[in-house]
Amino acid sequence: MKLNELTYNEGSRRSVKRLGRGQGSGQGKTAGKGHKGQNARSGGGVAIGFEGGQTPLWRRLPKRGFTNFTRKEYAIVNVEALNRFAEGSEVTPELLKNSGLLKKQMAGVRVLGNGKLEKALTIKAHKFSSSALKAIEDAGGKAEVI
Repeated sequence: MKLNELTYNEGSRRSVKRLGRGQGSGQGKTAGKGHKGQNARSGGGVAIGFEGGQTPLWRRLPKRGFTNFTRKEYAIVNVEALNRFAEGSEVTPELLKNSGLLKKQMAGVRVLGNGKLEKALTIKAHKFSSSALKAIEDAGGKAEVI
């Protein structure tokens, strides 16, 4: 195979419609927008969800629920995942992020008690569940709230 023999796959490329480039192009003069009217104008058209004056669907449907804009979402780590660290080491949110256990820091780190912790670790996090505290203390470690 040579560079000059390379071709695109069939149907992978579509030519762009060149609007307003003369009558012979088939898209000349009004450039496919027809004559006058809302959609022919610059910036014309209707808003998303507009239904020609009929009450839009989003206004016809009942509204439910509430979104608390001050809600804090914590990144979750289970005690089972902490077994990868060396015995007696100090586990911080930065260490968790660097080791790949956390994708994002979020509002903080919350440690949950899913699984079994087999090493004595000092864990620093923003929140701990009661089962996580029990698991950490049973393994001989310490839990410190940041």
